[in-house]
Amino acid sequence: MSWVTTTLSSSLGRKVVMSLTGLFLCSFLIVHLVGNLQLFKGDEGQSFNEYSYFMTHNPVIKTISYLLYSSIIVHALMALALTRHNQASRPIKYAYEKPEANSHWTSRNMGILGTIILIFIIIHMRTFWYTMHFGPVVLNGETITAGSIPEVTYDGEPIKNLYAVTTFAFSYLWYVALYVLSMVALSFHLVHGFQSGFQTLGLRHKKYSPLIEFVGTYGFGVVIPALFAAMPVFIYLKVHHILF
Repeated sequence: MSWVTTTLSSSLGRKVVMSLTGLFLCSFLIVHLVGNLQLFKGDEGQSFNEYSYFMTHNPVIKTISYLLYSSIIVHALMALALTRHNQASRPIKYAYEKPEANSHWTSRNMGILGTIILIFIIIHMRTFWYTMHFGPVVLNGETITAGSIPEVTYDGEPIKNLYAVTTFAFSYLWYVALYVLSMVALSFHLVHGFQSGFQTLGLRHKKYSPLIEFVGTYGFGVVIPALFAAMPVFIYLKVHHILF
């Protein structure tokens, strides 16, 4: 296992690991988005509940979920290690540091953006994943426990009504605002991170680099965060009978 230690102790190795975990998390976002789009269906949450049941009971998906959790942790640790390495390699701080001419704002603030996203993930998993498995979670003085999550029956099969948990969480404006602002941070993070991941892995080429840039900028930078942000807004307006 010495090669693992060698890889994780080098700057290049850490960048490669961060790129691989980052691109894996990008693929997860697509799958997660497709499933969560069921929230827009006007079927009182049936499609979303069936999707949630499948994702939490399929053995293959459950195995992949552990890889997902590990990837989030490893990605964050590699980012922290690289940040500390970069700071240590330049110990002298100048009174004024001019931003690099060829450096984009997102690349200079990936650490801040990543921290915002990590905090959001912790809150998000506390609200949904933890509630579903363990509970309780308290939102604005009201408590939802794992045992009190209502069940619904589809085709004779009782399953947890996670749609009710979702609408409960998104009925509060502060949580919707937090979600939307986090998606803005995610947008900037993905614009740079997606393209940087391919570049670190040496997969950029003049033939398909324009496609990578297009997908990174408009797909992961605009479409995916915008659709995620639209979900809590849609549910909030629906719950409070605004425009619906």
